[in-house]
Amino acid sequence: MGPFVGSVARQPNAVIETFRSIIARVSRLVARGSIRTGILIFCLAMSAIAAALGGYATLGIRHAGDLVAKTFDESLMSINYARAAGADFAGMRVASAQRLLTKDLAVQARLDAEIEELAKSLSEDVTIAAERSQSERAAQAAAKVQEAANAWIALRRGQFQEASGHEVNGVDQYSSTVNQQIELLVNYTAGDGFLFRQRALAAIKRDIQLNVAGLTVALLLSGLFSWLLARRIIGPVAIASKAAQSIADGDLNTGIPEGSGDELGTLLTAMGRMRDNIRAMVEREVAQRRSAQARLSDALEHSREGVVLLDQSGQIALANSRASEFIRCSPQLVHPLRTARAPGTQRSTDLMLQEDANEVEGVESEAQLPDGRWLRVSRSPTQEGGVILVFSDITGLRQQKAELHATNLRLDAALSHMSQGLCLYDGEGRLQVVNRRFCEIFDISPELVLPGMTFEDVLRLSVAAGNHGSQTVADLRAESEELLARGKHGSYLQQLSGNRVVSIACRSTSDGGWLISCEDVTEQQRAQSQIAFMARHDALTGLPNRSLFAERIEQAVAEAGRGAGFAVFCIDLDNFKQVNDTLGHPVGDALLCAVAARLSACVREGDTVARLGGDEFALIQSEVRNADDAAHLARCVVEHVGAPYELNGHRVIVGCSAGISLAPGDGTTREKLLKNADMALYRSKMDGRGTWRFFEPAMDTSLQTRRALEIDLREAMDKDEFDLFYQPIYDLRMDRISGFEALLRWRHPERGMVPPDQFIPVAEEIGLITPLGEWVLNRACAQAASWPNELKIAVNVSATQFRDPRLAALIAKALDTSALAPHRLELEITESVLLGNSAETIATLHELKARGLRIALDDFGTGYSSLSYLRSFPFDKLKIDQSFVRDVTATKGSKLIVRAITSLGKSLGMTTTAEGVETIEQLNQMKAEGCNEAQGYLFSRPVPATELASTILSLRNGLKSLKRSDWANLRAS
Repeated sequence: MGPFVGSVARQPNAVIETFRSIIARVSRLVARGSIRTGILIFCLAMSAIAAALGGYATLGIRHAGDLVAKTFDESLMSINYARAAGADFAGMRVASAQRLLTKDLAVQARLDAEIEELAKSLSEDVTIAAERSQSERAAQAAAKVQEAANAWIALRRGQFQEASGHEVNGVDQYSSTVNQQIELLVNYTAGDGFLFRQRALAAIKRDIQLNVAGLTVALLLSGLFSWLLARRIIGPVAIASKAAQSIADGDLNTGIPEGSGDELGTLLTAMGRMRDNIRAMVEREVAQRRSAQARLSDALEHSREGVVLLDQSGQIALANSRASEFIRCSPQLVHPLRTARAPGTQRSTDLMLQEDANEVEGVESEAQLPDGRWLRVSRSPTQEGGVILVFSDITGLRQQKAELHATNLRLDAALSHMSQGLCLYDGEGRLQVVNRRFCEIFDISPELVLPGMTFEDVLRLSVAAGNHGSQTVADLRAESEELLARGKHGSYLQQLSGNRVVSIACRSTSDGGWLISCEDVTEQQRAQSQIAFMARHDALTGLPNRSLFAERIEQAVAEAGRGAGFAVFCIDLDNFKQVNDTLGHPVGDALLCAVAARLSACVREGDTVARLGGDEFALIQSEVRNADDAAHLARCVVEHVGAPYELNGHRVIVGCSAGISLAPGDGTTREKLLKNADMALYRSKMDGRGTWRFFEPAMDTSLQTRRALEIDLREAMDKDEFDLFYQPIYDLRMDRISGFEALLRWRHPERGMVPPDQFIPVAEEIGLITPLGEWVLNRACAQAASWPNELKIAVNVSATQFRDPRLAALIAKALDTSALAPHRLELEITESVLLGNSAETIATLHELKARGLRIALDDFGTGYSSLSYLRSFPFDKLKIDQSFVRDVTATKGSKLIVRAITSLGKSLGMTTTAEGVETIEQLNQMKAEGCNEAQGYLFSRPVPATELASTILSLRNGLKSLKRSDWANLRAS
């Protein structure tokens, strides 16, 4: 494309001639074809130009992308491998220095192997850097790096052959040479990347120039085609418009020129046909008018109305068949009109014709025929002095009137008994209809409300009845107009005396009047007020809920700039769940109400106490001058809430913890203040509960650290960072290892080995403990299947896992997949597993035990109702918590507790295992108390699966084979 643009710039005359030729050809083509063809040619040409420009732009972008990709894929990779070679050489030098300093042959051999491995890695990195390089000089620099590295290796080998052990002269010199060659290689590859970048920029600049040129050509062609189409269309349209104007002015003989074969020609031809059609229509209209009289006669003859024309003398000049039928039945229909012209004659009284046709124009009367039918007689004078009589059969109409009268009676009954009051006013504002309920709602006597009264008159009656207090008619009129202007669909609520509320709806009618309907909604409004209160308040305690509390914080933030600050408290009850679990939810609800009452008693008027949910409360303390004000309230809250409660015959003691954020120092938004107060609450719980803490910026940092731990923990499963360590369980009676307990470990690439007590609670909170526990179960069973049959595996199962209904199926699947015998798997649970739903949990435990698994109760003695659990489920093992084992040798230690547990286990046929045994004295005491098994650092720390064999061998011959020094080393480690 570049050479083509250059050639076009060097030959401007040839380009102009070519452009003119193209214009001439296109003009001829447009002139010969139709308008649609011209527009199609224009669209196709512009589409072709757009496609060409888009195609070239695509190729240019692809070319530039290839250059950029080559820059990153080749040059940057070459730089990376060159730097990797530098890192390898640095490692070789460090290992070489360590080699000189050590005398240990094993260490020397290991360092020599490490240097050889780094040399091989350096050679591979230099080779790849040379392959990725974009110039010969970079390839040569890579070769020199390899040569210098080989020379350095050769010199290093020579130096170790020296008896003195000092460096051989020249090694440092070659080290510098290698580093220089590596830096030179990096610089060359970086220069190659810069060259490719320049090429990409040049290609982009060239493409931009050509795209601008192409766009200019496209704009010129667009203007040309627009001019040609306008020239083709505007002239013929003017001719067609002139012809159409002549036809519209009534000139049906105007000449219309012949059109060409295009659309405008078709339009002129159609206009000619339209002129001819209009001319034919006019001629047909004249013919139709000539026959109108005949059709009128036919219409009169077949009309359902009887029509009679009397001349000036009273004689029948015209009568249709329908009128003749009526006259035959009763000749008196026309008799009064005939005899009215004769002086002295009396008017007939046989018919109900009460007016004379000469006296009243258009008079209507009614007459009844002998056969019972009713006629309406209409009389209208003619210009010649005669009369036109029109007889209409209204028998059906009179029946409809009777039915309408009955319907009106029923409507009156409905209005009288409907629950809504109703008033109908006409277009002049006069009362037309009012029902009994309206009078009852406004306590007005029905005799006083009369049709024809104005709206103001009705308002005066309502004021006189005492419905509106001190308001006057003018006040009520203005109030209603204002409420109607603000309300939707013409409805508003009016407050009456006695706390009554009336809903008033006003609707306009088709005749310009309006309809007012009234309904007493006092009870409905009370119910809605109660619903609105419930939506913004806690149903149990009556305190503001989370939604209203958020509004109060927003209000306090808005007012904080005009006065003193305020404090936000987040309060959480301590050990509330234990009250619910042990005493039941009714006592728990009563406790929440009592806590709400004590919190409300602690605050001042203007402060806000709210229940956010569960046992979470919050409050806003207004007019806080400093932290001491908030601390004084926090102390009052903790003391009052922590005082004993007497509820349903139970003495209940709960504490509370509080977190405090101060505005505006700790935040100026609702979200910030609540978040900071919640973080302070979290800290107060960590510090021992029953206290309060103010928010500090370090808490936010701690929370961010925790969130980072959560993110890393979620990714750890996918990155396979978890591993299982195993701690031996020693059988004190058999004097040998009886199994291992599987313990989860997390090897973080940056944090190192993360302690379980840090990540296990987090995993439980974020819901990761279930898939993590499933992984532990599968991995432990798979590894234990390869052990000797006498060794069992113990796996800890959390309370969260027990809430998963799939637990039994997952355990069965793990056993089937690993082919591990069920009796070799031992599940360890804590008493917290049994707190949530003990009935379902006990059922699951029985199902697992029926499958052949062993169930152990871990940390026995540290819970709340351990003995009841032992009675409800026959555990296979009791594990004595290490807190009791640690103090078993003290003078006033846990010896009696341990003795009681071991005796209890022996009586119930359960094995007892001592956890955390670290000293010989502790071991001897546990054996003396009758403990069956022990585990702890005295035997071994938790070890990975690769060290299980060595651990088993070290303890194979029993504890007596270990020397005192071995015990000391174990304790020291």
